[in-house]
Amino acid sequence: MDVVRKESESCDCLQGFQLTHALGGGTGSGMQISFSVFPSLKVSKTVVEPYNAMLSSEPIIEHGDAAYCIDNEALYDICSRTLKIKTPTYGDLNHLVSATMSGVTACLRFPGQLNADLRKLAVNMVPFPRLHFFMPAFAPLASRGSQQYRALTVPDITRQMFDAKNAMVACDPRYGRYLTVAALFRGRVSMREIDEKMFDIQNKNSSHFVEWIPNNVKTAVCNIPPRGLQMSGTVIANTTAIHMLFRRISQLFSALLRRKAFLHWYTGEGLDEMELIQAESNMLDLMAEYQQYQDISIEEALSASVFVQSALLLMVSRALLKVTSAKRFESDDKSSFYQSNLKQLNNK
Repeated sequence: MDVVRKESESCDCLQGFQLTHALGGGTGSGMQISFSVFPSLKVSKTVVEPYNAMLSSEPIIEHGDAAYCIDNEALYDICSRTLKIKTPTYGDLNHLVSATMSGVTACLRFPGQLNADLRKLAVNMVPFPRLHFFMPAFAPLASRGSQQYRALTVPDITRQMFDAKNAMVACDPRYGRYLTVAALFRGRVSMREIDEKMFDIQNKNSSHFVEWIPNNVKTAVCNIPPRGLQMSGTVIANTTAIHMLFRRISQLFSALLRRKAFLHWYTGEGLDEMELIQAESNMLDLMAEYQQYQDISIEEALSASVFVQSALLLMVSRALLKVTSAKRFESDDKSSFYQSNLKQLNNK
């Protein structure tokens, strides 16, 4: 922590911390911004990954400001199906993660027409405090032998960005609804063309965007393209389809905890079984919240907002009533005290 303190003191404009960690290998916690690699049943090397992922997810839910979710299963699918790599290595997987992280943080490191820093992304992407888990995607993705023969255009980049095959999480956005979206482009691109394509995507897929959050798509452009490419695009989606990722972890976790398998390794180190149950309950509540905002309509959202406003007004009025009544009671006490003193003086 002393090294972190020294680095933060030497910064001119500290915006936050980015933590890159894997939830399957061990327990950890989220600090501000986290790039979290979630485990997968198809690509698993540790039996107790569901325990570790469940325990690691709870502090990210409660204390993290934004979590960019990355799934091992999705990374392997991209390498094998899209990049045509027969035996993907950890270097290939890390290349996809680094490309996504580079696209997210490009506007912090390079100049651009419309920059989006960490604070702007957090403000525009998180409509509710607990729903801060994002699904990133990167484009273009092509096999190494075919990159030099492909002409990159803004429509192609935009189409690939919203394709489930380019998502870094094994969740299909078509089975959910977008709450908010941030599209980050790199290279010499036209803002007018970007706005037109983003408008077309919203119109053609209007059922996949919630209608009770207007203007929920943010765009940013960085003039410096990534090395080896003329242009690229990174999309950050806050979609309700992310609950599929948590559902998979919850199902694997429940299967182990029901039989108390491998639980002695955790209780032997001082962990209470109730902590695991509490973490599972917290994740189930998170999934229920995502499902709630996926099914809500604009009329229900408006009525809910009116209900919240009326409830807040009622709470404020009650608080003011208590304050005024307390002051009145205090003034009554003072007046009675003064009257009793005057009576005593008159009697004397």
